[in-house]
Amino acid sequence: MKQKDSCFTYFKEDISGHSLPEQFTYPFYYEPHPLCLIAAHQLQEHLSSQTDWEHDFGLNGFVEGPNVGKMFGVLLVRNPEGEVGFLSAFSGKLAGESHHPGFVPPVSDILAVDSFYRKGEKEIMAINQERFDLEASKQYQEAIKAFQECLDESELQLGNKKAELKKAKEERKIRREEGKTGLNSEEFALLEKQLNDESSRLHFEWKDLKRHWKKVRDEKEHELSEIEGQIKALKKKSRERSNRLQREIFEQYQFLNRKGENRDLLDIFKETSLGVPPSGAGECSLPKLLQYAYLQDYEPLAMAEFWWGQSPKSEIRKHGFFYPSCKGKCEPILSHMLVGLDVAASPMQSISTSDKHLGIVYEDEDLLVINKPEEFLSVPGKNNMDSVYDRMAKQYPEATGPLMVHRLDRATSGLMLIAKNKDTHKVLQDQFLTKSIRKRYVAWLEGELSEEAGEIKLPLRVDLEDRPRQLVCYDHGKPAHTRWEVVERKEGRTKVFFYPITGRTHQLRVHAAHPDGLNAPIVGDDLYGQKDRRLHLHAERLTFIHPRTNQGMTFQVDPEF
Repeated sequence: MKQKDSCFTYFKEDISGHSLPEQFTYPFYYEPHPLCLIAAHQLQEHLSSQTDWEHDFGLNGFVEGPNVGKMFGVLLVRNPEGEVGFLSAFSGKLAGESHHPGFVPPVSDILAVDSFYRKGEKEIMAINQERFDLEASKQYQEAIKAFQECLDESELQLGNKKAELKKAKEERKIRREEGKTGLNSEEFALLEKQLNDESSRLHFEWKDLKRHWKKVRDEKEHELSEIEGQIKALKKKSRERSNRLQREIFEQYQFLNRKGENRDLLDIFKETSLGVPPSGAGECSLPKLLQYAYLQDYEPLAMAEFWWGQSPKSEIRKHGFFYPSCKGKCEPILSHMLVGLDVAASPMQSISTSDKHLGIVYEDEDLLVINKPEEFLSVPGKNNMDSVYDRMAKQYPEATGPLMVHRLDRATSGLMLIAKNKDTHKVLQDQFLTKSIRKRYVAWLEGELSEEAGEIKLPLRVDLEDRPRQLVCYDHGKPAHTRWEVVERKEGRTKVFFYPITGRTHQLRVHAAHPDGLNAPIVGDDLYGQKDRRLHLHAERLTFIHPRTNQGMTFQVDPEF
């Protein structure tokens, strides 16, 4: 009789009234299937009540340190007996461990006591310890001191000798001038010879002193360089062993797909822009879940991943919210692992924009003010040419210059400026650069803000491992500044005006959602909050100086939410 799998979890409630998914979830843009919602809720109840391990998720107060909150995943599966249940996983380690009851194991258990990783780690630690001991040794410290003292003494003696030579030269010059007037020719000739002999003697003394100190310096430097060469060799040995160990780790991470095909991390990432796997690749929850399901001959039916606990300082993760799989680490792996499954198409590729209408709010011979609809690109994308730029270029084939003065996010609706000629484009661009163009956005936020107005300054940069998401980064981020004010509070939501001082990608969305911002995601924000029928963000007012008339112009279009 086959032993019961402790990772296969049965539903506590009756699920017979729910139909199974027709296709497997597209993991990068999805709404959780009802059965995945039930599974996630059951897992969340377990997280709240279990006593097998301890981990402070920061739910009762801020916890200092990394890895406080965690991403968890559930995978709806059907076992060979035809039973439907689910598997659970966490990304990375939980409570300092890779294994916990009821959760699938890591794809490669490199942290096992007798693993190749532990052995390799010990080798690297031994090499590094040898280097640390050598750097701290009396022999090395004395060699450093002796070489420095040699440099200091040689500099002092050579400096003194150089000053002596300069003084002697000046004295010889004086004696020579005095001899010209006070001595006869024979006496002056003798003086000249005497002065030349003295100059030669001092010159050779200078050369001898320089040779002496060069020899001493070379000796001290050789003694020091011998030890530093050993240190350098140990560093190189440690680096080479670390690189070899990293390669061995990547080779150990073997991933299956539904067809039974196997590929390691190095093979999977060799054709990506990175060329090599990023740190932590293969440790996210969904690759763990799929790998375990394939090994157990379970049929994957649907997936969902949610965040549990305190948000990280840089990225935005809300407790209990569902999120798509990350692009940088997971997309290459999942592109392989999902082969053989009937996966739903990306909703982004199936969206038709032919019915989207660009409303012209104002037009003259120099420019247009248009009202961009939501879910419509400002410029052509990888898979969709239909955009504001494409339509404007077709509608105004005689226009000169770039046309686009600024952009709005695909999900954001509202007012945009279009320039019909180069001169207009330049003047309007200059107004943006000098911040003389004023914009006002309106948005509905999840939650009721306690304050009436304020400003947010959180520097932003792109998440290189999960484009196009943005991170708050004080080390490498670009300054981002937003002013805001409350307009209305209603049914647990807040309507606000945003006044962006800078124009960074996703600035208003991140400043709204981040814990150090308003900590209230914009309604419908599928990147930093939760999906809704649309993103409730609209560029409603635009004020600028007309390039030709120099007259101030203001336009306003109310949102459709």
